[in-house]
Amino acid sequence: MRTRSRLSLLLGLGLALLSAPARAEPVALTFDDLPALSFSPSTDYWEASTKSLLAGLVRRRIPATGFVTESKLEGPDAARRVRLLIDWLDAGMDLGNHGYSHESLNKTPLDDYIADTARGELVTRGLLADRGRRPRWFRYPYLETGTAPEVRARFEGWLAAHGYRVAPVTMENSDWLFAVPYDDAVMRGDAAAAARIKRSYLDYTAAVTPWYRQAALQLLGRRPAFVFLLHATRLNADSLNGLVAILKANHLHPVSLDRAMADPAYRIPDTYVGPDGDEWLSRWAMTLGKELPWASFPSPPDDIAAEDRQLEGDSQ
Repeated sequence: MRTRSRLSLLLGLGLALLSAPARAEPVALTFDDLPALSFSPSTDYWEASTKSLLAGLVRRRIPATGFVTESKLEGPDAARRVRLLIDWLDAGMDLGNHGYSHESLNKTPLDDYIADTARGELVTRGLLADRGRRPRWFRYPYLETGTAPEVRARFEGWLAAHGYRVAPVTMENSDWLFAVPYDDAVMRGDAAAAARIKRSYLDYTAAVTPWYRQAALQLLGRRPAFVFLLHATRLNADSLNGLVAILKANHLHPVSLDRAMADPAYRIPDTYVGPDGDEWLSRWAMTLGKELPWASFPSPPDDIAAEDRQLEGDSQ
């Protein structure tokens, strides 16, 4: 009888473990190219996208950091576009520096790049100062960190002296590739095309998200807090329900960038310099002398890539 009771207890414990929900893993959502990355030059369009995106984030109590490209604030609608940054702060989000002109350190002389970065905080720093805060995060445009160690070291020394940390990326979904065709469909009033592109975008995100989780596990022996690169687009505003569902299905729970960056993984040295704008799992793999499972990496849909190329070419 005692043996039977012990077996029943062990069986009960095993069933409880099997039925227990998987522990949610942290992920910080970051949005580049504020006030908006858009195929439309219309500030009305930008305002509608921003209002929708922020409303969705606030409704779900999701913290986010937006990286500002301040050249986008210029023009006759400057005050309205600055207002969009204020809306981000009013919604409880944080703002970081993405450079004034979205230049690449790989292609820009260091002194010019530093000047562009300094110019890229003028408005943002003032808005944060009004709230007793300051800009603390810098994201490299194109994730390109320079082609010479001394150039990168000097630039990141400048960042540190001005109170910045680099915001890395450990998860992304090529959302920018889908954003232009989506904007075009919305602007043309083609609801069927917009729905098709949105579905393709969410399908691709659902495919690539578990790849990053598995790649991190293979590389580090565990899954760190992720930093997800997205962009401030109409597509992400309209797809937020689906994106959140994908995160939940992958046991990912949105947290602030500060919380994600407290993960010890972000202390792994990143010594990469070169022509590619690699995310940080790739950089850590180089540091650790390991390989990522690139053979199983899902490629973005060819039809979406072709639409993006055509539209970008037509706009030149």
